[in-house]
Amino acid sequence: MPVLDPNPQHGQKKMLIVFGAFLAIFVIIGVIATIASP
Repeated sequence: MPVLDPNPQHGQKKMLIVFGAFLAIFVIIGVIATIASP
């Protein structure tokens, strides 16, 4: 099962959205930590 399927099924697309949201949250936490650091 390829990770990036040209024609992803419903489950793969949902998993990709969840992974993208997790990555976005990780980046946001990193930015907040950088701003809040003294």
